[in-house]
Amino acid sequence: MKAIIIGATGKALTQMLLNNEHYQSVVVFVRKLVAINHPKLTVHLIDFDKPSDWADKIKGDVLFCCLGTTLKQTGNQQNQRKIDYDYPLVFAHIAKQNGIARFLVLSSDGASADSRLFYYRLKGELETALQNIGLTHLTILRPPLLKRENSDRLGEMVSEKALSFLNQFGLLLSAKPMPTDVLAKAMIQAVAENKTGILEKGGFGSWVLFMRKMV
Repeated sequence: MKAIIIGATGKALTQMLLNNEHYQSVVVFVRKLVAINHPKLTVHLIDFDKPSDWADKIKGDVLFCCLGTTLKQTGNQQNQRKIDYDYPLVFAHIAKQNGIARFLVLSSDGASADSRLFYYRLKGELETALQNIGLTHLTILRPPLLKRENSDRLGEMVSEKALSFLNQFGLLLSAKPMPTDVLAKAMIQAVAENKTGILEKGGFGSWVLFMRKMV
């Protein structure tokens, strides 16, 4: 299979796909170059605001959308919305136009279009918009806080340390930070098992199908 990955957040996923014999080609679209070399890997450095320059290159069997940022990184809600909402929708529309059968996207635990919190509301609105596009196979994953190696996201690091401390006492286990490689495995497994719908983190390291039918 040929996999397409959008966003540098998918570094763990990229490495796993390169080592997976079921994937003969991995094509990554990023704004900044990634330090990975592999004969199966092709990297496209693009301007996300100019889809006409690269839309014809979005071709493959499955697209993994790993875009995501924080308010601290973007500076304001408008910029965060562009990265977490606008760009994923652009790629979803292109994927449909180019006949890509499977589209997987990262959302967030707690995502809801009715949430009072901007981030969760943004993710919920993205889920709704994606469901209305009419993609052949859409899989939405709602991970908890991600535990990233060498993360420079201060808010994530503070939250991760706080949750890890509470988890030592058996508190907030459902919100336990998730390593990015665990999430990457879940995405690959979702494709292998042909899972569509919304997947949420369950107990004992499992993922549960929250909603199969898209509304």
